[in-house]
Amino acid sequence: MKHTVIAAALLALAPQAFAAPETYTVDTDGMHASVNFKVNHLGYSWLTGRFNDFKGSFVYDEADPANNSVEITINTTSLDTNHAERDRHLRSDDFLDVGKFPEASFKSTSVSREDDEGEYRVRGDLTLHGVTKPVEFEIEQVGAGQDPWGGFRRGFEGEIELKPADFGMNYDLGPAAATVYLEIHLEGVRQ
Repeated sequence: MKHTVIAAALLALAPQAFAAPETYTVDTDGMHASVNFKVNHLGYSWLTGRFNDFKGSFVYDEADPANNSVEITINTTSLDTNHAERDRHLRSDDFLDVGKFPEASFKSTSVSREDDEGEYRVRGDLTLHGVTKPVEFEIEQVGAGQDPWGGFRRGFEGEIELKPADFGMNYDLGPAAATVYLEIHLEGVRQ
């Protein structure tokens, strides 16, 4: 009986310590998330674009980041650089070859806390152009809290640096364009 009372008291005093991992669905319907990219154009400026159609989810465990995970699936045909001719070229077999590879995806294999300020290191497998490669990048928590509709939201942002040639895309745009930066902004709604 005495041990039961002590255990109940500890549970009442430290509910956060026993909190379960939280599952979130990325809010793509409300346009509160985005997958963007940028690549250097001839060393003079940046060409930017986005994927308009994607879905994702993540698990967040503040007490144990080893339980954290993230998955994203991107419809590559939804690529949009605000220039129809360029978009057709980027969707062609010179680059994404969306007819053959209509999806790209990322699935984490591990997440570790970098600091107490909300930064994490994510490792996982990126599948692009039919090739799967391990990638590693940092994400930062932007914020979390109640939304006006009675739900709870949590948001993160990060950037993956990748070389298209590593994924079998060998169209030469010059050395300045050898690296693409994939920017991820995820706002999730707790389920």
